Amino acid sequence: MRLILLGAPGAGKGTQAKLLEKQLHVKHISMGDILREEMKNNTALGQEVKKYVESGGLVPDEVVTKIIENRFQDPSIAQAGYLLDGFPRTAKQAEDLDVILTRINQPVDYVVYMEVDSEVVIQRLTGRRVCRSCAALYHVKNMPSKQEGICDACQGELYQRPDDNEETIRKRINVYLESTTPIIDYYKKKGTLLTVDGNTDAEKLRDELLTIFKEDGKIDTSKNKK
Repeated sequence: MRLILLGAPGAGKGTQAKLLEKQLHVKHISMGDILREEMKNNTALGQEVKKYVESGGLVPDEVVTKIIENRFQDPSIAQAGYLLDGFPRTAKQAEDLDVILTRINQPVDYVVYMEVDSEVVIQRLTGRRVCRSCAALYHVKNMPSKQEGICDACQGELYQRPDDNEETIRKRINVYLESTTPIIDYYKKKGTLLTVDGNTDAEKLRDELLTIFKEDGKIDTSKNKK
């Protein structure tokens, strides 16, 4: 199975990716995780990326495309399949990705576009908390930790990302929608776009997607027990 997940920040791509990764046994390639790791390690790339992320802008095409191209050099992807989360985000990135996937003969099966209301995104992201030690995700209302401010898994400190404030989130949503509309049209014309409701419960959406994949003959869900 070869998938791309599209959706505004806070649409639930990361959560859905982890659910599908577990069911489909594919390689999860998260652009957000990659960039955050670079920032955490304070690499040259991380320092450059930080400027864009904290202002609500998008990282330049050439930077993220090069990262993805390097990841696809992993031969295990051809065996397991992949799930791209957070890439592409511009029409140029989508076109460049097609070149990469054609070169390695790994065309995408579905581009899943998770539509979500802006107010839902704001509620999700302003309440999001992340563990400084293991990067586990929590939400102050939807998925709180057992002890406030402390990670259940490793007892690390939970914090709010600096870009998870309403002003920056609204800017990120607007930037995303402006850049993503051409991508939606691009994949719609290619016949690979699958639009779903990103407002719905994550596990319910996973089940809906698995049903679609099975009905299309892409998977045998008897091999993907919950």
